[in-house]
Formats: sequence, structure tokens, C-alpha cells
Amino acid sequence: MTGIRLDAPAPGWSIDADVVVVGSGVAGLTAALRCAAAGLATVVVTKARLDDGSTRWAQGGIAAALGDGDTPAQHRDDTLVAGAGLCARTAVDALVTEGPGAVQRLIATGARFDLDAGGGIALTREGGHHRRRIAHAGGDATGAEISRALVGAVRGAGLRTIENALVLDLLTDDTGRTAGVTLHVMGEGQHDGVGAVRAPAVVLATGGMGQVFSATTNPAVSTGDGVALALRAGAEVSDLEFVQFHPTVLFLGTESEGQQPLVSEAVRGEGAHLVDAAGVRFMVGTHELAELAPRDVVAKAIMRRMREQGADHMYLDARHFGAEMWEHRFPTILAACRSHGIDPVTEPVPVAPAAHYASGGVVTDLSGRTTVPGLWACGEVACTGVHGANRLASNSLLEGLVFAERIAADITGVAADITGITAGAAGAVRGAGAAAATALPPIDPAARPAIQRIMSLGAGVLRSDASLREAAAALEEVDRAAAGAAGAKPAVPGVDSWETANLLCVARVLTAAALAREETRGCHWREDHPERDDTAWRRHLVVRLAPDRSLVVTRTDTTEFPSTAPREHQQ
Repeated sequence: MTGIRLDAPAPGWSIDADVVVVGSGVAGLTAALRCAAAGLATVVVTKARLDDGSTRWAQGGIAAALGDGDTPAQHRDDTLVAGAGLCARTAVDALVTEGPGAVQRLIATGARFDLDAGGGIALTREGGHHRRRIAHAGGDATGAEISRALVGAVRGAGLRTIENALVLDLLTDDTGRTAGVTLHVMGEGQHDGVGAVRAPAVVLATGGMGQVFSATTNPAVSTGDGVALALRAGAEVSDLEFVQFHPTVLFLGTESEGQQPLVSEAVRGEGAHLVDAAGVRFMVGTHELAELAPRDVVAKAIMRRMREQGADHMYLDARHFGAEMWEHRFPTILAACRSHGIDPVTEPVPVAPAAHYASGGVVTDLSGRTTVPGLWACGEVACTGVHGANRLASNSLLEGLVFAERIAADITGVAADITGITAGAAGAVRGAGAAAATALPPIDPAARPAIQRIMSLGAGVLRSDASLREAAAALEEVDRAAAGAAGAKPAVPGVDSWETANLLCVARVLTAAALAREETRGCHWREDHPERDDTAWRRHLVVRLAPDRSLVVTRTDTTEFPSTAPREHQQ
């Protein structure tokens, strides 16, 4: 344990459970449903409404070897290629072999995927896939359908849920084992303000951290809360330098900030072309799969073309689809484009890369266990090793499904051991309000845009030693100001300031990891180290938060998680 917590009031109320799941996307709700089905008292905590996370924004689909002639081995090979040498093979094998069954169980839960003329699941292609293996729903509304089905199942099962609640910190007992979480419930309700869910098993499924950048496809709730909580609790995180920038995000102008409309990779999967202002297809000859190359390849090609031509965006041309295909296959994207005055039926769509997905996160093993006893993690907040240096398109929903089921099976298997450990045993619960803990100063919410600009300029798609050092220095200045340097007025503890503190935490870790990795690999692009270096860097960077809030960065000598080999090359 680091002995660090957010500066928050002591819990004014509490409830007890066997398992508390933090997050309500595909990973969180799947884990909760499986735990509840095993007879464990399960509570779901979510930051907004049950269906307001990243899952419902997923357009393209979910990848699995479901089609004729496709196999888990072929899916594995595509995943390993996209991961640029850093995938954990055992984790990938689990993903691709258990994936088809997990999708079928999702269908049994109530998810309805689009069907082909023969009544089978309609499959499409996306970047990096050599087979049509992407199942979709509502044309381009796959996440919304999955969310609908899982939320309905959770409500139908009568699971206890706490909505509009920001998780704060981990509770632990006097042995350092997980004993629940503290949280702040926003708005009216039986439980308002800071409280606690006391449980011997905590599952983090809090999603990503895209809001650390100025422009992202992530919703406003994606502020890295789970990663920051885990770091304060003493957990290890890894691969945060590998932030996937989606190549085709609707370009709304250089001043546009916050969540940006995504133009799904499935549009390219159906035959759309990337072109410059002159109509030239620049992906042809760049990669054997052209527009269907892995996302890091496409994003880099777009950025290079923009830099060569002094442009701030490129175009996605799918005029040849015709109105009927746009309206039936991509109705959500069509509506989003038209709402911004762009008609894909008659004109190319302006696009540019934007922060999309965190390939790294809290380090877990194949059962989703973190390095903190009693704390599990799954979905985008976790680093299972599946994605390596670059996530293969549509593997994220599948990872959430497969590893959530693995976590539920693991918790169920040890339930007899953990359910006897009550969070309030002998009053030995530590965490929020513990005298020995160091309260992390809240960060003035006004600093949030500054943090986002710092990260976009210094640690975005294009990075260098100079840009990353400038970013690190600027972030430290924000941190010093929060601590009251130069007579600065301390921020008031509250949801906005806690979120900003979490953003600053993950920004510091991301920048430190990106600075340490002196190579270009996957979605980490260093202009001063433009080549991939397998000799020195085919390994992971693992980061821990020291009690004095400094960052300890170490290099593993393996691509598997967690590493049992000695850590070397302390940074």
C-alpha cells in the first residue's frame, strides 16, 4: 500500500456485500451477472447511469472466430501482429479460444446481433483482420445493443446498483487486503455524499482515460479513475504509453475539444477509402491491407500525410456506398455527420486521429487478479497483455467479456475464503479517513483543460524526448500548484477536483512511460527514436506509485503478466 488517498470526508454511510463491481460497461456488468448467478451478494457502482459508459459508444462490433473457415488460431495471429511483439500469448490464447463461447453467452443474455440472409450472424472486417469476424448490431450501434441487453439482465436479476457515484479509494484491512471502496454519490438518493461499500472482493471495470487529451472519442466519464485508484492502493500498471489514437474521428476544427464523433473502422471494412484533399488514396502501397491496416499504421500514415501537406485533416470517401447502404449499415454515423453539416452520401468526410483506447492499465494475471490481494480488474482499465502495443480492432468488447467471466469464476472459486472476511472485522478497515494515509491534494478543476492541452501537445500521436520532458515539467508545475506552492489557494474537495486529480495522476504515469520507452512501437511513436527496437524494448514498462508520490518505473524481461522474473533496468 502507498498510504495515499484522495482528500475526502470519512464515509458517512456504508453497505455490505461479497463483491463490489465498479463500472457498468460490458466487462463490469458481465462480471456482476456471473458473480450474482453464483450466489454472491453483488453491488454495481457506476459513475453515471448504468448505460452511460464507453460500451454504448462502440460502433464497429465484437471480434470472434464465428465465421466459416475462421479459427481462433487465425484470430490469434492477427492479434499478435497488431500488438507489435508485446502481446502476452497466454492471454491472447484465452481471448480467442474462449471468445466464440462468450459471444454466444452474450446472445443468450439477450443481445441481438445483425443477421445475414441465411439467418446467421452477419460478419464484417475491420483493420488488421484477415477474415470477416466482426459481429455487429443495429448496423453501427453494437455497443448500444450490448449495453441494452446487459443492463436489462442486471435489472431483471435485481442486482443492487449505485448510480451517479464516483469511486474514490480502496478500503483495506489491517493485513493490506482489499475490504471495499469509498465512493461519492452525486445528487439525491438514499445514499448521498461520501460512503463505503464494504466487500472482500473488488472488481475494477471503470473503463479508459481518454479525457486526459483534449480530443477523444471517450465519454466525459473516462477520466482514469480506476487506474489512479489502483496506483494509490499500491497496484502496478503497465503499457500506459500505448494509447491508441483512432485514425478516423470526425474532424470538427482545430479548436474542438472533448468527446468527438467516431467514424467506425467498419466503414473502411466495407470499402471506404482514405484520401487527401486532391482525392489521392495514400494508404495504397503503404501497407498490404491498405485502409484495413492496423490502427497504428493508419493513424501514422494520416499524420504523415497531414504533415507533408500542412493539413489538419484528411478525408474518408464512401460516396460509392450510396444512400441506402449509409442509411441501413451506418445510420448512427450518418446522423452524426449530418448533424455537423456533412453528408457522407455526397461528399468525403473530414477525419483526423483522436485519443481512443488505452491498451495498458492495471496489471492482471489470467484470472484478472491485480498485485493487490482482493482487487481484480477487467476491460479497458486492465492490462491483461492481450493488446500489446496496439489493440486489434473490436478486440476490446471481447476482452471485456472473456476476462469478466474469468474473474467471476475466480472469485466464485475462492468465495468460501473471502466471504468470511468482512470489511468491518474488528474495525480494522483502512483507507479513506485512515490517520496514517497521506491525503492527496485536490486539483482545481480549472486545471483540467491545461492538463489536456499539455498531453495533446507533448504526449499525443507524435512524441519526442523534448516534447515529453516539456509535458512532464508542465504537469509537475500543476501538481506543485495544487500542493499550495507560491501561495496558491487550495482546491475544494469534490467530484470535479477529484476527477482532475485522477487525470493528473494518469497523465504523469503515461508521460513517464512514454519518455522511458525510447523506440517506436505500435501506437507509441517517438520521432527521435523512429525504429522498433526488439533487443532493448520487447518488454513492458511497469509503473508503481511510491509513498512520496514519485513514480517508480521498471522494465520487465517478459511479455507475460504478471512477471515472476526479477525486474531490471530501474529508470
